[in-house]
Amino acid sequence: MAIAVPLFYITVISAINVSLLVATLVAEAVAFVHCLLQRADAFPAIGTLSKGMWLMVLAGCLLFTLLGLSSLFGVLAAMIAMIPIVVVLVYLLDVRPALRDVVDGRGSW
Repeated sequence: MAIAVPLFYITVISAINVSLLVATLVAEAVAFVHCLLQRADAFPAIGTLSKGMWLMVLAGCLLFTLLGLSSLFGVLAAMIAMIPIVVVLVYLLDVRPALRDVVDGRGSW
């Protein structure tokens, strides 16, 4: 009975980690595709990085997450893995609404 508890614990932690990884990848892909579909002249209008820079940053975040570098660093992994998440959240929660207001002023996307 004592052996089953650690195995169950490892299974739950693994399932949570995979779920967070999938959610992060989906958010990063959505942000990248959204950025790709926006007009380039709208980015300077809101006073942010250019479209090319945002595409490079978001692609870097996506690549960083896909490579799974966080699993190589052990305890430091949580801190390092938060960087792409924060960047994507800044784009989705700050830049995307500003772009929406500049481009047409209506609609959820």
